[in-house]
Amino acid sequence: MAKINLLPWREALKKEHQRQFAFMAVGSAVFMVLIIVYVHIHFSGLIAQQNNRNSFLQKEIESVEKDIVAIKSLEADKQNLLARMNIIQQLQGSRPEIVHLFDESAKTLPEGVFLTKLNRTGSTVKVEGVADSNANVSTLMKNLDASQWMKGPRLDVIDSSKKEFDGLSWFNLRVGQTRPAKDDEKGGK
Repeated sequence: MAKINLLPWREALKKEHQRQFAFMAVGSAVFMVLIIVYVHIHFSGLIAQQNNRNSFLQKEIESVEKDIVAIKSLEADKQNLLARMNIIQQLQGSRPEIVHLFDESAKTLPEGVFLTKLNRTGSTVKVEGVADSNANVSTLMKNLDASQWMKGPRLDVIDSSKKEFDGLSWFNLRVGQTRPAKDDEKGGK
């Protein structure tokens, strides 16, 4: 005899397929969520790591910038000290110049000429004095020009009409003060 299955097998098969499809869909969704969470966690870790590197680099940059400011400050201090040292060396080198100025003034002074004032500004010396005659002033200028320490005398004023210096010539001249070469200095000593 033939067996007849009266159970609704098609509906059961359809329900089984739907249940498997739902299980696969839920499994795929869970798998996709897990992948998305993993990718998110991985990229968050990479971003955090890069942020840590950036903050470390920023701290190092700030430290280096502080060092650069300190170095610039030290360079400025160094330049100031070098400028001071140069000024001190120039002053030390020019110390004997005043002695030579007075020495040369005495050596170049002819008889009949009297100096009343010497004023040095930089390398220019302003000389004021009184002479018996204009020829003595001319001799003084020649002597100054022949000096190793003084060059280029220029007569500003010569006046014979002053009442304080009756019969005498009052004069005012400028002369440049120079330094002879080192060989001349050593040879002169």
